[in-house]
Amino acid sequence: MSGEKNDAIVVEDVSKVYRLWPEPSARLKYALFSGLQRPKRHSLPSPKEAHYFRDFNALSGVSFRVPPGQSFGIIGRNGSGKSTLLQIIAGTLQPTTGSVQIDGRVAALLELGSGFNPEFTGRENIFLNAAVHGLSQREVGARFDAIAAFADIGEFLEQPVKTYSSGMALRLAFSVMAHIDASVLIIDEALAVGDIYFTQKCMRFLRAFREHGVLLFVSHDMSAVRSLCDAALWLDAGQPRMIGPAQDVTGAYLAEFNLSQDNREVSRPTPTSSPSDPPPPGEAISAAMRLRQLPEPPVESELSVSTFNTSSASFGDGLMRIVDVAFKDTEGRILTNVRAGNVVRLVITAEATEPVSNAILGFNLKDRLGQHLFGENTFAALRGRTVALATGERIMADFVFQMPVLHRGHYTIAAAAATGASENHRQQHWLHDALTLMSSTDWPHPGLVGLPMLEVQFARSAAPTAVLKE
Repeated sequence: MSGEKNDAIVVEDVSKVYRLWPEPSARLKYALFSGLQRPKRHSLPSPKEAHYFRDFNALSGVSFRVPPGQSFGIIGRNGSGKSTLLQIIAGTLQPTTGSVQIDGRVAALLELGSGFNPEFTGRENIFLNAAVHGLSQREVGARFDAIAAFADIGEFLEQPVKTYSSGMALRLAFSVMAHIDASVLIIDEALAVGDIYFTQKCMRFLRAFREHGVLLFVSHDMSAVRSLCDAALWLDAGQPRMIGPAQDVTGAYLAEFNLSQDNREVSRPTPTSSPSDPPPPGEAISAAMRLRQLPEPPVESELSVSTFNTSSASFGDGLMRIVDVAFKDTEGRILTNVRAGNVVRLVITAEATEPVSNAILGFNLKDRLGQHLFGENTFAALRGRTVALATGERIMADFVFQMPVLHRGHYTIAAAAATGASENHRQQHWLHDALTLMSSTDWPHPGLVGLPMLEVQFARSAAPTAVLKE
């Protein structure tokens, strides 16, 4: 395979062979046997040589190219050669055969802590790591405040890196990588250890980076690969299994992975109440809620909900500000736990800091990678009517919906206050992580969210009778 002149990454027939020795003394015995002559590393061992060692092919004949402006994913099971390939592309490991060409400055985040001196402070390691990537002390000094703000590890910046947790090490490493003006970013599963807020910050940066740079991304999270990557390579036991559009490659990988799993019956608890059971005495249910009250689906999926995050990252013009976001029951009490399938109220309250003529409130539910799963705003519900607010006046939007089933993990609610119309508006206050949700469900379901089925029926019918034409 030959790449175009302007390809950002060209990988040509790359292979990596490791020589495995059964015991340390085998190296010395083989050296004596071979007359201290180094054999060709990529040649097959003779029967006598095989007595001393065996060759392990970590990679075999891997070729692909990535044009500028494209994001490329590498997927495969553990031990398939993904990390080995990234190390070769990053230049920290030499291939046995083949070649790699990269056009531009490369920044790699392969192993947490790699490139850091554990005895140095975070501040010292920023200068050290950036210098390794070709930045001068003056350039690093000019960007230091931005790097420190992105990492957001506070006073730990002055502590030795050896005292950092894996999440703090990720914050520092990613922050440096994000500020060295690289044209090629290489990331190997590092985001898996970050907290949800920093992971989403990283995903926002990566999505913006894709507009002008090349991203090489390894992950076991197929949703992340589909979200970030245009094309992908599937490695299987060190060999290319499939290469093509990310949607097609991840789909084929998941199909084979699912088919290879043992079939297991999933037990689902039976409903504890009948749809016809009346609400408990004294419970106030609004007319709107009563009309929307649905039977409880047979799904055990509990979501814990955080309190309103007043320190969430935000942006906007500032004519309005969001002062509260919460899940509430029909009596206005804040809910700290929500069950999938339940009808819930998400209440967003905003205050005008200056007079506004047309206020809009809305929300998005995002997964840990920052992907928008669903959301709504008040513009459509107003049906052309406008909401004007005087300075200091507040507005409250009440979104009533049935909570879907969410895969196990962390999610966030992004809340927004805007002015204008749905197709032409300005954000006044956007809160990235107004609420955090933690799903503990063990119910497997396809897709990003699961719909709690209220009822599933099927019927048997006889095979149609063939009609003979005369």
